Amino acid sequence: MAEEHETRPPSAGCDRGEDADEREWEIADGNSGHAQPQAKPAAPHPLEHAWTFWFDNPQGKSKQAAWGSSIRPIHTFSTVEDFWSLYNNIHHPSKLVVGADFHCFKNKIEPKWEDPICANGGKWTISCGRGKSDTMWLHTLLAMIGEQFDYGDEICGVVVSVRGKQERIAIWTKNAANEAAQISIGKQWKEFLDYKDSIGFIVHDDAKKMDKGPKNRYTV
Repeated sequence: MAEEHETRPPSAGCDRGEDADEREWEIADGNSGHAQPQAKPAAPHPLEHAWTFWFDNPQGKSKQAAWGSSIRPIHTFSTVEDFWSLYNNIHHPSKLVVGADFHCFKNKIEPKWEDPICANGGKWTISCGRGKSDTMWLHTLLAMIGEQFDYGDEICGVVVSVRGKQERIAIWTKNAANEAAQISIGKQWKEFLDYKDSIGFIVHDDAKKMDKGPKNRYTV
């Protein structure tokens, strides 16, 4: 039986209080021995969208449970500072247990095929070896929340999936039929990651209908 800490969301056990980097410490005056007044904290840097991290705990799943029933929201953030405070206190993909799925989606969008905003969409996927996705995961998050994609409004979110022999990162989009948007997102993602291999786009409807692996709708 797994220890309890392995079954919890990837929070690394830290309370999300004020981040150490954000604290304004008093500077001691070497001559007088008195503390100088504290500087005013810098104003937070808002993101264009609020985003929510979700965790799908593999040890909370059962064969009888409906797909997606074990996905739980972890935290919603809307500023640069809040993102880094959270990111620095959660497990990165290489530290997650096999079977885990960790999502970052725009707030109010659930990482499920059934979500009305995701229902007509699909996903681009990049695969890599176990323990190799940490940097790609971070760079994908930064490009996404930093609105670096020309068709950023088409993006629902991103998920990293940890499996026995590999890790996969997938960007979910809204409208699979919008070929120009999907091709642009796929090409830019590869550029941001300096990824040289081909990647494919699978439509959610195709994935639901086909028992065997669905074919790529687009490839870049």
